[in-house]
Amino acid sequence: MANHLSSAAPRVPRQLLNKVPEVTIWFWIIKILCTTVGESFADYINETLGVGLYRTAILFTAVLVAVLWAQMRARSYQAPLYWLTVVVVSITGTLYTDILTDGIGVPLWISSTVFASLLAVVFGIWYARERTLSIHSIVSTPREAFYWLAVLVTFALGTAVGDWTLDLTGWAPGQAVLLPLGLIAAVAAAWKLGAGPVLTFWLAYILTRPLGANIGDWLATPTKEQGLGLGTAGTSVLFLAAILGTVAYLTVSKADVIPDADPEPERELVG
Repeated sequence: MANHLSSAAPRVPRQLLNKVPEVTIWFWIIKILCTTVGESFADYINETLGVGLYRTAILFTAVLVAVLWAQMRARSYQAPLYWLTVVVVSITGTLYTDILTDGIGVPLWISSTVFASLLAVVFGIWYARERTLSIHSIVSTPREAFYWLAVLVTFALGTAVGDWTLDLTGWAPGQAVLLPLGLIAAVAAAWKLGAGPVLTFWLAYILTRPLGANIGDWLATPTKEQGLGLGTAGTSVLFLAAILGTVAYLTVSKADVIPDADPEPERELVG
């Protein structure tokens, strides 16, 4: 009888320790570093090395599958593995948008609309199933799958919206940094004044993508075109080194480890 009841019981998703870092200032610093690498390294492989857009996308899709497999198998947050996954997702999301824009010729406003709609669908299904979109509750495999799908779409959306904005404004690389930076400051101010923490977190997460991309373009663009002239290789190396240093610090200090599976929701935007 006991065996019969046990087999008839509903299946409970595998419970894990929280798989994502605490949202502190370190989170936002390293997120921007990762988005800059996503822009510069994708351009370096695709254009500077001449691998080509489609072959680069296939290569990093395979890498993404591998790192996601490793990340999903881990039972708790591990800073090196988590941020490696973010870097690869950043590169891959950039490439997917570039394929639509440069490879197929889809206008950026259409790409932006498609990715925004897709993100709304992901969030809608995620919330309908899990009743929360908080990153402080990534304690089961389904929630983690929704989380990484949302992250991938935010990178693609941020790339499309950022490029579309540049096309509309015609701003120089340095000027282009100011718009997403100002919008992030506005989102942070809204959060401080009581706006919903989950909404403000995801808005800021999306906006860091064009911010990081614009920083990367500014650093890589030749000085004659109002950039700093580091090139895509130099920019990639600089920011990868910064990521490695930050991840090493976080690995040792545990400054970004969520202490329990369900901390207070008001810590959603910054620690």
